[in-house]
Amino acid sequence: MDDFNETSINQDQQQTTNVLTKDEKMWAMLAHLSAVVGFIIPFGNVIAPLLIWILKKDESAFINDQGKEALNFQISITIYVLISVVLMILLIGIVLLVIIGIFSLIFVVIASINSFDGKAYRYPLTFRVIK
Repeated sequence: MDDFNETSINQDQQQTTNVLTKDEKMWAMLAHLSAVVGFIIPFGNVIAPLLIWILKKDESAFINDQGKEALNFQISITIYVLISVVLMILLIGIVLLVIIGIFSLIFVVIASINSFDGKAYRYPLTFRVIK
């Protein structure tokens, strides 16, 4: 019977240590949302998440994970945009740029909401360059 009590106490302690703080959730959300800067500043979609990840990655495993995920997605989006620019010669690139912009914005918002709720998010169609 004592073993049961010790086990339940250990499980409670593990759950308590796995609870994310408000700051962790906020910084993870900002790592995703900061990519919107890319709509104003060229390559801001990569630079802003990179800065947040570099500054905050050692403070929390959750921030580290979501910062890498945001950064990998934005690197992927940048690659897709560069391919679209090349395809502008065929006029397909213009349509692709619009689709990529909408796709990026939608998934950044979804990822931000999930991160703020304390859920790890994985973007679709992402090259996981940073592991």
